[in-house]
Amino acid sequence: MTIHKEGYPTIAIATSIFALINLLSFYFISATAPVVTLLIFILTFGLLIFLISFFRIPKRQLTIRDNAVIAPADGKVVVIEEVQADEYFSDRRIQVSIFMSPLNVHVNRNPVSGEIMYSQYHKGKYLVAWHPKSSTENERHSVVYRKDGKEILVKQIAGALAKRIVNYLQAGQTVKQTDEMGFIKLGSRVDLLLPLDAKIQVKLGDKPKGGVTVVATW
Repeated sequence: MTIHKEGYPTIAIATSIFALINLLSFYFISATAPVVTLLIFILTFGLLIFLISFFRIPKRQLTIRDNAVIAPADGKVVVIEEVQADEYFSDRRIQVSIFMSPLNVHVNRNPVSGEIMYSQYHKGKYLVAWHPKSSTENERHSVVYRKDGKEILVKQIAGALAKRIVNYLQAGQTVKQTDEMGFIKLGSRVDLLLPLDAKIQVKLGDKPKGGVTVVATW
């Protein structure tokens, strides 16, 4: 397991705060209330470990398949439905939404290899990520991939806790399946908009792994 580069500044700041709080606790509280000092240490250490784990990148055998759309994120499948596209596309699409809790791995990966046709950031609200309107009203970054004449759209969507979406892609790039596309800090959601003829390989409640699980084939 490694730590994602997006976590370095946050972890450095958190470690400094952890050290400062516990030094102050030791010098000013430990003599009169050692149990309180111990509790402060346990609580702050637990929060620090949680923060470090949030930026983890576990070692995985990534899935590379030309005819498959691979999960761009870890999480839980909360939506599978036919929708009218509201961005880039004008037709109807199959939407597959993956909700990412703060406990999930939050690196996002390219679901297919191909050319980036569109990459656009949108300011917005911070509704809870499972809210039906979060897909259209929350802060988000949308990317369209073209592979063998077919196009899919991936939306990185901020949630109530997610305050920063990172995306590394620009229109005109050629990318490889399962390489990193970006990162979302804290709870969030990723939507896939797929062609109607895509064969969905997951069901509601499934817990896909980013870069590993086949979401659909074509």
